[in-house]
Amino acid sequence: MARIASTRLSRLLTGWASEGPGPLPRRLADALRELAVRGDVPAGSVLPSQRELALVLGVSRSTVTAAYGLLEGEGRLESVRGSGSRLRGAGVLDRHPMEGRLASFDARAGTADLSSGALPGLADVAEAVGALTAGELAPLLGADGYHPYGLPELREGVAAYYRAAGVPTDAEEILVTAGSQQAVWLVAQALVDPGDTVVVEDPTYRGALEALRARGARLVPVGGAGADCSGAAELRRLCGSVRPRLVYLQPTAHNPTGRSLDGPARREWREVLGALGLFAVEDTACAELTLDGDEAVVPLVAGLPSGSTVTVGTLSKLFWGGLRVGWVRSSPQVVARLAKIKTSVDLSCSVVDQLVAVRLLAELPRARARRRALLRERLAAAEALLRVEAPRWEWARPAGGPALWVRVPGADTEATAQLARRRGVSVVPGSAFSPVDGFRDRLRLPYAHGVDALAAALPTLLDCAARSGAGGG
Repeated sequence: MARIASTRLSRLLTGWASEGPGPLPRRLADALRELAVRGDVPAGSVLPSQRELALVLGVSRSTVTAAYGLLEGEGRLESVRGSGSRLRGAGVLDRHPMEGRLASFDARAGTADLSSGALPGLADVAEAVGALTAGELAPLLGADGYHPYGLPELREGVAAYYRAAGVPTDAEEILVTAGSQQAVWLVAQALVDPGDTVVVEDPTYRGALEALRARGARLVPVGGAGADCSGAAELRRLCGSVRPRLVYLQPTAHNPTGRSLDGPARREWREVLGALGLFAVEDTACAELTLDGDEAVVPLVAGLPSGSTVTVGTLSKLFWGGLRVGWVRSSPQVVARLAKIKTSVDLSCSVVDQLVAVRLLAELPRARARRRALLRERLAAAEALLRVEAPRWEWARPAGGPALWVRVPGADTEATAQLARRRGVSVVPGSAFSPVDGFRDRLRLPYAHGVDALAAALPTLLDCAARSGAGGG
């Protein structure tokens, strides 16, 4: 078992004594737990003795003793006589799903659910299912039904989707996945080893944070200013001292902020990624939900070598979450590597879903236009409501996506969300989207379900924000 030096641990424990609520032992325990969760201290590392760590931190030994005791009680620390105290990474088994997104899809009866931005399905899905014929299925039924890389017709259809956007793509560069979440998970499994540094935006998609954390990645945030900072220059400076394994980006209809990078910011990112030779993962899951224009968005990584890029896409955001069809676009070598892992999980995606997806790709431009028109209408209604009922709350108009990224001045939105949940309103605080638990003054508020849901929940949210110290609205 590797031991971590007290001096190195001291450098990692920055700000813990002066930040956060609670007594000193609790703050130290929280800081040590965070190091384990983020992978900064590998699971299994033996911590310094209580006396040694107390000395280097300038605290009493009783403070360290109490902190270690708290971690032992949580199952985070295992003390072995003669061997020291070993830090565990995962803790209790249900910690990961309890912190993850499953709560967004498991609302209790009577709950006003603002925890998910997933949209109801379009009628196109039912029409595509109803249009399937026995003649289409018959040739496929003569084989075993397993297509590890995806149905050839669908792979070609997705490749044509990119070619229509001006990005040369062959079917061999496409892997069909069970939605974009599986695609991100596969990338984490195939391309990231425990302890690898992965650069992410701050904030970013929480499903990606979960997949990368579960893999043991060390997450390094850039662009912490949110909508006003692309983070490309910050990445260039960072690479002067560390070499990231990959960079995960959402340049279009970013989740949760809804912002899209403009032309100059995209060029800056492309130049930095190309000049440094970094592997880039561009998640375009919400790109079809931009608010303006009716054309497909060209991926930021277009023009970079396909062997060092992955583009993640999906039909689930635009058409229906129940249609679990997404994809990865990358080099045939990367696609083969991802497919090998995928077959160990599910062998192949549903052939029927993929046949439906082939039909829906043909309807994509029309569906895109309808969905975007509806989003614009509902965004206007939500903004009008918030301006009247919550005049102190702040947000930037999103370029896309189904939600507003709202700043609640003075609030601790972690506490706001906890209070609201006890009163039947489910909402996600900003820190859930941050690799470093930032943005605790932010809430993600879905507007795409219609203004009635937001209006019903808003009085409770205002009151809970006030109770958490905000002054409400």
